[in-house]
Formats: sequence, structure tokens, C-alpha cells
Amino acid sequence: MGTIDDYLAGLTPDDRAVIEHVYEIAREIEPEAEQGNGYGMPALTLRGKPLLSVMRAKKHIGVYPFSPDAIVAAGARLDGLDTAKGTIRFQPAAPIPDDAVRALVEFRRDQIAGS
Repeated sequence: MGTIDDYLAGLTPDDRAVIEHVYEIAREIEPEAEQGNGYGMPALTLRGKPLLSVMRAKKHIGVYPFSPDAIVAAGARLDGLDTAKGTIRFQPAAPIPDDAVRALVEFRRDQIAGS
């Protein structure tokens, strides 16, 4: 098991399903991503750099693409969601759209490749 698997094991079934779905999409976009840590959070990593983390907080689920520019790049796909400089927040009943996850991961993957 990896850090994400360990984290998911401690969640409620509903939260786990929503968070697993986001990670599944990320892995489809970047199959070379591995389980690791980013800024102390369980995350997918790529070439040793954090790619994406998804975690349950007290009042929401947060998506952390480790890049404010990735959030800007996802743009209108995030309409209706609560966003901040490095975070996207949503409720399990109104999950982040799949195309938004794809945009975040593609941008971050390309950013890592260019560094």
C-alpha cells in the first residue's frame, strides 16, 4: 500500500468513493504518477514532484494541484466551486467535474515536465 491507499482506508465510504474517483482520473492522464507526499499530504507525484492531492477537511473535500497557475488554467471548468490560490473545495454531493480534474492534472504534468 502507498500513502494514498493508507489515507483512503481511513475515510467513510462516501468520501473515499469521491476522492478515489479524482485520483483515478489523474492516473488516467498521467499513468506514471506514483503515490507519495506533497507538503505533508498524501499525493500523486511525478518525477519526485507533487502532482495532485485530494483530502477530506472538516467542511469540504479539497483538491490541491500544487500550482496556483493550474487553477487559473482550469478556469471556467471550476465555476460554482470554491477556489483559492492553491485549493479547490467541493462537497461530495457536488463533486469537482471530471474535465476540471483533467485540466488541472494536464497543466501540472506539463509544468513538471518543463522544470
